[in-house]
Amino acid sequence: MNKTRLISCFLFGVLSLGAATAQVLGGFPNKQIRLVVTGTPGQGTDVLSRLVGQRLSERIKQPVFVDNKPGAGGNIGADIVAKSLPDGYTLLMGTNATHAANPAMYAKMPYDPLKDFSPVAMVGLLPMMISVNPQLPINTIQELIDASRSKPGTINVAIPSTSARLMLQLFNQLSRVDLYPVNYKGSGPAFIDLFGGRVQVTIDTVSASLPQAAAGKLRPLAVTTAKRFDATPLVPTLSESGLQGFDLAPWNALMAPKGTPKEIVVFLNMHVNAILAEPELKKRMLELGIQPSGGTPEQLDSFINTEFQKWGELVRQAKIVAE
Repeated sequence: MNKTRLISCFLFGVLSLGAATAQVLGGFPNKQIRLVVTGTPGQGTDVLSRLVGQRLSERIKQPVFVDNKPGAGGNIGADIVAKSLPDGYTLLMGTNATHAANPAMYAKMPYDPLKDFSPVAMVGLLPMMISVNPQLPINTIQELIDASRSKPGTINVAIPSTSARLMLQLFNQLSRVDLYPVNYKGSGPAFIDLFGGRVQVTIDTVSASLPQAAAGKLRPLAVTTAKRFDATPLVPTLSESGLQGFDLAPWNALMAPKGTPKEIVVFLNMHVNAILAEPELKKRMLELGIQPSGGTPEQLDSFINTEFQKWGELVRQAKIVAE
C-alpha cells in the first residue's frame, strides 16, 4: 500500500469513527446540561463546579447550568440526580459526603450511592492539614504524638467540620494516641480559639489554613492525602510523617444517573480530563486548595467503592449520626 493510499485510509477511518460516535451519542449534547451541586453558592464545591461547568460549556458548545440543591448533607441534591433521566443532561458534582460518609450517618438514605449512579470523572481532592499554635514547641507529627503520650489528655483539637472529625478518628487510630476533639461551627471560631491558646491543634482544609499559616498564626505539620499537595510541596504527608497508610481527604467527582449510555459517559469524561489538564484551571484549583485529579470512569468507580468502606467505618467508629 503506497503512502497516499495509507493516509487516505487513515482519514477515512477517523471520519467514520467520528460519524459513528455522533450517531451513537444521538447528537449529544444539543441542549442545556444541568449540574446539580449539593452545597450553597460560594462554598468550595459550588465554586469548583462553576469553574468546571463554564469550561465544559465552552468545550461542548452548550450551556451548563449549576443548580444548587443543598440540604440533608447533600442527600437532597444527590437524590434528584439519582432519579433523573439517564440521558447525560442531568449531572451531579458528587462528594465524599454524598457517596461515602452519609450512608453511615443517616438511618435512611433516599438513594444508593453505589448502585444509582454512573461515575464520570474524578475532579479533585481537597487535602486537609493538621496545624498547631506556633507557640507550641511542636514542629512535626512525631513531636505531636510524643507530646500526647507524655501528657495524656492535655492536647485538644479544634474540629470545624465532620470531615475534620473523621480525620482525627483515623489519626488517633493509626498513631495510637488520644487527641481530644472540640467541635466548632466553622473555621472562624476554631481559629480564634487556636490563636488564643484554648486549643493546641486544628484540622482544617488547606484553603482555610494557608492564609493563617502565611500570617504566622499557625504552623502546618502535615497534609492528609497520600501525596503532597502541589501548592504546599514543603509540607509532608501524614504517611511520610510516620502514620503509614494515612490517605483521607474530601473530594469532588462528576456523576451521572445509572444507565447513562457509556458513549455519553466517555464523551463527558474526555472533556473533563481535558479541562483538568488546562494550566490556567489547574492553577486556579490549587489556589482554592483543590488538587486536580482526572482519570477514567472505571478508576472513579473503584475509588468510590473504597471510599465508601473507609469513610463509613470511620463514621461508625466515631459514632457520628446526622442531626
